[in-house]
Amino acid sequence: MQLHMIRTDADVAAGLVDLALLDARLFGVIDKAGPVPLRRLAPGYRGLAGIIVAQMVSRASADAIWKRLEAAAGEVTPHHILALCDEDCRSAGLSRAKTQTLRRAAEAVDSGMLDLETVCTLDAEVAIPRLTAIKGVGRWTAEVYLLFCGGHPDIFPSGDVALQNAVADGLGLDSRPTPQELERIARAWSPWRGVSARLFWAYYARRMRRDGAPILEN
Repeated sequence: MQLHMIRTDADVAAGLVDLALLDARLFGVIDKAGPVPLRRLAPGYRGLAGIIVAQMVSRASADAIWKRLEAAAGEVTPHHILALCDEDCRSAGLSRAKTQTLRRAAEAVDSGMLDLETVCTLDAEVAIPRLTAIKGVGRWTAEVYLLFCGGHPDIFPSGDVALQNAVADGLGLDSRPTPQELERIARAWSPWRGVSARLFWAYYARRMRRDGAPILEN
């Protein structure tokens, strides 16, 4: 079956209609979530770098680090990031691990080993291993990149804590699901898992009063 890539707000709206038909429990979630943002980023190094920066930190911290990194680099491209020294990266607020990951990704793109636009056109089963071949880029980072920069319609980052909390609250579960449990739950929402992830991030933002979406509006 050919996947319908998520490129517009109309694609999100179509996905929500189908999700409600796939799982009646989502009617209430859709009602409480309010508007579900598209949040598409251009594919490329800048988008991947923003997701790496956002790993394991709050949205506010990630925004602050990104602004300092952009000021230090002038422009977030492989060439500009590779030109930064360790002190530049520390001053921006980057950990040593994130600095190394950003550099490895920059080297992979700069050398032609990784084409971040082409990888967005591949099936998830092929694209994710290509991204995670870069040390420091885990499955969560790869999935979020393909979801927001590639518009992939059927990816659900089950390792995302905000999604785990949102699904537990939205579906009335007794406890927060593990990544494995959430992956099993989300299978029912295929082939629109990418829209269901957006839905639950929107639900999380509405219910918890803070944005849990793991991308920077860069």
